[in-house]
Amino acid sequence: MAGRIKLLLALLPPLLVLNLPVQWLPLPDPTLIEQRLLAIFLLAALLWVLEPVPVFATSLLIIGLLLVMTSDQAAVWFLADAPGQPLGEPLSYQAILGSFASPIIILFLGGFALALAAAKYQLDTNLANTLLRPFMASHDRLMLGVMLITALFSMFMSNTATTLMMLTIMGPVFASLGLQAPSTRGLLLAIPIAANLGGIGTPIGTPPNAIALQYLAEPIDFLSWMAFAVPLVLVLLLAAWRLLLKWYPPTGLGLCLTLSSRFVRTPRAWLLYVTFALTLLLWLTSFWHGMNSYVVAVIPLVVFSLTGILTPADLQKINWDVLWLVAGGIALGLALDQSGLARKLALALPLEHLGGGAILLCLLLVCFLLANVMSNTATANLLLPITAAVATGYQGMADIGLDTAVVLVALSCSLGMILPVSTPPNALAYATGLIATRDLLRTGLAVGLLGLALLLAVMLVLGALA
Repeated sequence: MAGRIKLLLALLPPLLVLNLPVQWLPLPDPTLIEQRLLAIFLLAALLWVLEPVPVFATSLLIIGLLLVMTSDQAAVWFLADAPGQPLGEPLSYQAILGSFASPIIILFLGGFALALAAAKYQLDTNLANTLLRPFMASHDRLMLGVMLITALFSMFMSNTATTLMMLTIMGPVFASLGLQAPSTRGLLLAIPIAANLGGIGTPIGTPPNAIALQYLAEPIDFLSWMAFAVPLVLVLLLAAWRLLLKWYPPTGLGLCLTLSSRFVRTPRAWLLYVTFALTLLLWLTSFWHGMNSYVVAVIPLVVFSLTGILTPADLQKINWDVLWLVAGGIALGLALDQSGLARKLALALPLEHLGGGAILLCLLLVCFLLANVMSNTATANLLLPITAAVATGYQGMADIGLDTAVVLVALSCSLGMILPVSTPPNALAYATGLIATRDLLRTGLAVGLLGLALLLAVMLVLGALA
């Protein structure tokens, strides 16, 4: 019943927009295409916030509505002018369908292939155990090691999979410290915080990063993104580490645990190791060989499928829901951009009297608040096209620039982690029953606000604020 009520609440406003007189809409002389796009955008926002249906289903609905109601191959009764209102330019149906095979989708497919193969041959678990050993001397060092390793894996793997792996590895540690001990809660909280922050570090670390790539005026390679984002991740990790040690001090119990690693040594496993290392190396050296990140992402897909490292059954484990969610956002962003609706919506906002720094601060705060109550990918899908339009539509944003605004807003999507429902890593940690909502609220709010402050500092360094 609750789901039906949410669905009804989501459907009513878009239907109202479709039937409002054009003079009542917050747009100058809207065409029929723009009016329909505004209704679809509003429907997407409400469905992603209320979640009466899965978020990926909303993305598929968006693509379906765009094709049927706004494309050049739409149903014939949607391609005629209305009395007193022109149709406008229909969108290309090929461009909308192309969102399913966007370079961004291919980039994620390559990342998923690496993660699946690593899990299948236990490369991830063995690496984590190997990397954790030097940190077992004390509680402080163990927490730091857990956070650094979790963040590192989250840069190249799903943060959900990383969280599950780290919770499994750390299970014996939690038991040795005592399940109710404050130090155990601190160690447990360190895992979702690091998993959420680690995704900031690379273009494939989290979907909002990849979505941001389509709005950049200048392409950015893997290494350039990491050069900017990894220092930010390290600062936030160190700050979170000190906060967790202060709020959840160690009990003084020793760590009686030995971590073992048994790397698989079959020919296919060795081929996986070589391909994994080669892919990362090529991602980091595109300035040398000339292939961009999207092209490099095809290499593991080809190698793993030809050699049987990944079988058809393995490919079924790919997070297709995430890919469809991203594809829906790409299609929505393309429609808003090509129709000009994003620019019209941006110029309709009362921002003309604000400076660039104030405008960007408002965008960051809205993004942070939304990312705490809904999927950060859905948040990026909604706000990044508006951010791009605002960055190019207001004179005050000239000093900040399109690329800076888009990247900073995308990064702020990963800072929303104050509730159990904010991110999958939070939900997994909360599901253990060892932490309470107030624990996530306190640490997530502190880390999120510090992250926003650091993003503002980036604006100052870049001369964005006068």
